Amino acid sequence: MLRHRATAVTMLLLAGASLTACSDSDGPGTTLNAFLAGWRSGNLDGVGIVSAAGQAMPAAEVVTAIQALSGELKDTPPELSAPEPAENDTLATGDVKVSWPLPGGRVWEYQTPVRLTKGDDAWRVVWEPAVVHPQLKEGDELQVKRLSGTRAGLLDATGQPIFSDRNVIVVGLHPKLATDLDKTVATLGAEMKQFGADLGGLKAEVEAAEPDSEVVVATLRTEDYEKIRAAVENLPGLQTRADTRVLAPTRVFARALLGTVGEVTKEDMDDNPGVFEIGDETGHGGLQERYDKQLRGTAGAAVVITQAEPIGEPTEAEVWRSEPTAGTPVKTTLDPKIQNAADAAVGTQTLRTALVAIKISDGSVVAVANGPNGGAENLAFTAQVPPGSTYKMVSALGVLDANIVGLDSPVDCPKTFTVDGRTFNNAHDMQLGTVPFHTDFARSCNTAFASLSTKLGAAGLASASAQLGIGGTWDVGAEAFTGKPSPGTPGAELAAAAFGQGKTVVSPLAMAAATAAVARGAFVGPKLVVDPAPTGSPAPAAPLKDTSVTALKALMREVVTAGTAADLASVKGDPVYGKTGTAEYDDAHLDKTHGWFIGWRGDIAVAAFVEDGGAGVGAAVPVVKSFFSAV
Repeated sequence: MLRHRATAVTMLLLAGASLTACSDSDGPGTTLNAFLAGWRSGNLDGVGIVSAAGQAMPAAEVVTAIQALSGELKDTPPELSAPEPAENDTLATGDVKVSWPLPGGRVWEYQTPVRLTKGDDAWRVVWEPAVVHPQLKEGDELQVKRLSGTRAGLLDATGQPIFSDRNVIVVGLHPKLATDLDKTVATLGAEMKQFGADLGGLKAEVEAAEPDSEVVVATLRTEDYEKIRAAVENLPGLQTRADTRVLAPTRVFARALLGTVGEVTKEDMDDNPGVFEIGDETGHGGLQERYDKQLRGTAGAAVVITQAEPIGEPTEAEVWRSEPTAGTPVKTTLDPKIQNAADAAVGTQTLRTALVAIKISDGSVVAVANGPNGGAENLAFTAQVPPGSTYKMVSALGVLDANIVGLDSPVDCPKTFTVDGRTFNNAHDMQLGTVPFHTDFARSCNTAFASLSTKLGAAGLASASAQLGIGGTWDVGAEAFTGKPSPGTPGAELAAAAFGQGKTVVSPLAMAAATAAVARGAFVGPKLVVDPAPTGSPAPAAPLKDTSVTALKALMREVVTAGTAADLASVKGDPVYGKTGTAEYDDAHLDKTHGWFIGWRGDIAVAAFVEDGGAGVGAAVPVVKSFFSAV
């Protein structure tokens, strides 16, 4: 017996009948063809029909019988054709070919015999349920059952599935038993906040529900439910049940990037007519949604005969099957250990935070973390925000390439610097006087870089940005922003762009890729999804100038040993290189800033971003320290 769910089949009525017969006007073929045309159109008027006992039958009664037997297929009449029936005196039999369209473009084909009898010099069809299908009997009907394929997985860098069946607790409310709804909703709402859930509409939903129904509040991993069990388990109306769900290793594991797998919603079904049925699972957000069609494979179908009004236990007889096709995995470059470290690092923040880690040696994206609680949006890839002083890495490459300065070249760092009537200043009104360029970089002097902008020029800044892939055309297999450098209009805009302000906007991914390019000595398009491989990755870029890279690495090491990221000097293991950034994003409120850090340690380059986090020293550096200490 099949145990798959049935689905209603609703398709447009196919126009036109495909009828082939070679009969004269008096032969049984004429009557058979008229019957087949009436079967399709739902109008058998004028067609002679008798029962198996030889009694004349009204056309409307036969139409009703055909529709009842057709069951879920009644709205999609089949294509019908038949050769000239085999005639024996007053009896004839036509072998009718039935081609029934099914969901998903499938066609169910079979042959069924239709008997005819001749009386009073006229041929009549002998009606019986077997006309529709040889195995049908009175009271039976056809049903189509959708056979879901096995969903494939998102794979990590080792080829292991990231998602698997994990134990969960479904938390629900029984309206009739919720005798103190206000208390129950308030307690649940307070406890669920730690998981990033907002239950603001729960009370109204429960009040609108049927008294004996269940309102599902949340589905929590077993370990998460244990965190709130003592506070909620005795709430009036609360009910829980154990189940399993296809989940990532942890609740926050690259969640904004990967998305989730869950039951289809009404919106899913409305947007994809005929693709899903209630109870199916599909991807929501991230890679699970982007690659959903590949991951879920192709559903199969089975046609079964059931009793419309069964006596006793219902029975099913399968008469046709098209097997489902399993989905195809999608392989990523994520490293579970590094991803867990990244999730833990951003998990300490209350502000929206993002971290991207890239393997310097080959450009593999090994971690993508968003927080808090896994993040509702993949800011790590899609944020379009000013980079602040992290962009001094780019500008420094430009002035080093052009031999405008060397590491020890004296560059003044005044308290303010004015260009075209716009005054630029340094954090905390810092002024260093005339100091070596490496000190300007390590201490992150804005005014020094603003003054160098006139020598660097728009072309120099654009060249440095392009060499590091910022604003380039590359594809990691997920929605991502590669950056948009400032046009570098001479004057105030170019001065601002030299230290990551003005019209320059980037994503953490773009800055991580640029940082990896400096560490590697050449830009390589970052990669995340490797199978199926995206088609938008660029050819390998020309190597950066050796002398510039050597000098830039020295600058970024000094940021850690004697500059704004000194807190990272204590990280054990390979030395840390980097650059902090404080990015103003509101011209009307210059105290509103994002915090940044870019850098690398060993073979891992990283970019960390804290939205509205203030200075990178106080916001992003602790995130990176936590991350580097764990990998």
